[in-house]
Amino acid sequence: MTKQKKFITCDGNQAAAHISYMFSEVAAIYPITPSSTMAEYVDEWAAAGRKNIFGETVLVQEMQSEGGAAGAVHGSLQAGALTTTYTASQGLLLMIPNMYKIAGEFLPCVFHVSARTLASHALCIFGDHQDVMSARQTGFAMLAEGSVQEVMDLAGVAHLATIKSRVPFMNFFDGFRTSHEIQKIEMLENDDLAPLIDQEALAEFRARALNPMNPVARGMAENPDHFFQHRESCNNYYEAVPAIVEEYMNEISKITGRKYGLFDYYGAEDAERVIIAMGSVTEAAREAIDHLVANGEKVGMVAVHLYRPFSAKHFLAAVPKTAKTIAVLDRTKEPGANGEPLYLDVKDCFYGAENAPVIVGGRYGLGSKDTTPAQILSVFENLAMPMPKNHFTIGIVDDVTFTSLPQKEEIALGGEGMFEAKFYGLGADGTVGANKNSVKIIGDNTDKHCQAYFSYDSKKSGGFTCSHLRFGDTPIRSTYLVNTPNFVACHVQAYLHMYDVTRGLRKNGSFLLNTIWEGEELAKNLPNKVKKYFAQNNISVYYINATQVALEIVTQIVERVPEVITSTIEAGSVNIVSAPYVNAERPVSPSKVKNTIFAAGAGFVLSVAAIFLIALLDNTFKSEEDIEKQLGLVTIGIIPTTESCRKKG
Repeated sequence: MTKQKKFITCDGNQAAAHISYMFSEVAAIYPITPSSTMAEYVDEWAAAGRKNIFGETVLVQEMQSEGGAAGAVHGSLQAGALTTTYTASQGLLLMIPNMYKIAGEFLPCVFHVSARTLASHALCIFGDHQDVMSARQTGFAMLAEGSVQEVMDLAGVAHLATIKSRVPFMNFFDGFRTSHEIQKIEMLENDDLAPLIDQEALAEFRARALNPMNPVARGMAENPDHFFQHRESCNNYYEAVPAIVEEYMNEISKITGRKYGLFDYYGAEDAERVIIAMGSVTEAAREAIDHLVANGEKVGMVAVHLYRPFSAKHFLAAVPKTAKTIAVLDRTKEPGANGEPLYLDVKDCFYGAENAPVIVGGRYGLGSKDTTPAQILSVFENLAMPMPKNHFTIGIVDDVTFTSLPQKEEIALGGEGMFEAKFYGLGADGTVGANKNSVKIIGDNTDKHCQAYFSYDSKKSGGFTCSHLRFGDTPIRSTYLVNTPNFVACHVQAYLHMYDVTRGLRKNGSFLLNTIWEGEELAKNLPNKVKKYFAQNNISVYYINATQVALEIVTQIVERVPEVITSTIEAGSVNIVSAPYVNAERPVSPSKVKNTIFAAGAGFVLSVAAIFLIALLDNTFKSEEDIEKQLGLVTIGIIPTTESCRKKG
């Protein structure tokens, strides 16, 4: 009997935490980095008594820094416990010293990383691959995922492969775009993955643990006559990793029905133009490739999963032999280098090969800059040029060093039957929370596939928010913001004059406005360009005064409270002291003059009271009269104290 598939509506962080909990005995955490929800999920499940694959509750140890968390992981591994941590961005950089040691000592573990930007000319909390690329030299194997479903499927591969290979893994996915994107995905459970653990390798790991009954010396200092030789002794372990990862990917494919490889090719079999990429951009690229292939173009893409160790053999096997031009897309920047890391790796694979394709590199998506199918189309157009532009950028207009490719108009490529919606709101006004709930309700209770992504400015609370929702009958691969919505809701009427809230709204679409305006007042205050857009595109316009509706609901609740209290506690009558009230004409504004006078007066009164109490409660001797009054003793003489005596106490 075939096992029934179980689905869950969650984001990438929850998917990674779900898998990591299965394989972890200890989780050393510092939940302040942008990946904090992974640690928080694990902490919550442990508190609730959830069991891992071994039938145990995970021991969660919260540390006071990222470096401390990495040190705790190192110590726990030396004691023979399977240990995990979660981090990103600057936090990952603080873990690097311990990562070198963990890798050098062949301690199997997994660091789950929601790949984020590093602070350079400015701080940016959003996503790219700068942090993981800064840690690629540590000796950790690096496994990349491009969607929430891939995180669920492949995070387990990292845990299984690290046990068998003894090489620690950095399992990473795009911060925000994947870590915070909510998707309806198929869920894996303990019973699915438990049989895949190499029990012999696990027993050997336990046997190597530091133990008072079996003492060994580790972490010794070495001189030049030995260090080099011992450093090279790790080669065989890393050479074995690709085959081990491939083996477990095949096992996961048997369970899920979804095919995974170290490098996954997508597109025309006889593709002449190919892009190489890893992370969430691979999902958007698939939409662009489908569009071009349907129009007879020979294009394709290689999606990278196992980035370190980089297997040239597996990579070359994935690239079509017909490829004439290749564009390598990196989501990082290394100023002064001949190219970004993935680009250099790909060029090296083709070095010295006969009839090698022309290879160019480009940068995309720094700081979570949105990467759309239109930008991917621009990359393929560049590859069709007699001399493709190298070291290009997409998604920006570089009018200084002229690296950017031409920007193309956005087109809807999400597939037939896809419904897209945008909700403009104010940070902390409930827009994001309500949409999260809506998506999870639809995902968990219908057959619809759904996706939700929430873009913020850096202010979060009180700042600009925009919720991007998609619903459809097929899996959603659109890993970019909604640009061509069927429905737009604007919850802040001021945004009509501040932002282009109707941009991309499709013909015959719908627009909902939360406003205090009605009738002629609404028509008067709507910007002319907005009214023109509505008319030209046959937009159905709806409006609601949600503030007034909320006030009425609260009023009804308040009116019912006395009755409920009376009936519940069997008390006498309960009176309402004051009803909720909103002055629509004149918003409440504090009087600065009155408040200043009041504060000064209150401060004076409190100061006088404090002085009086101090004087009243002071029982120290300040003169001969005090001694005679309080103790009734005659003072013979007084010994003066110097400043030096006072300092000595």
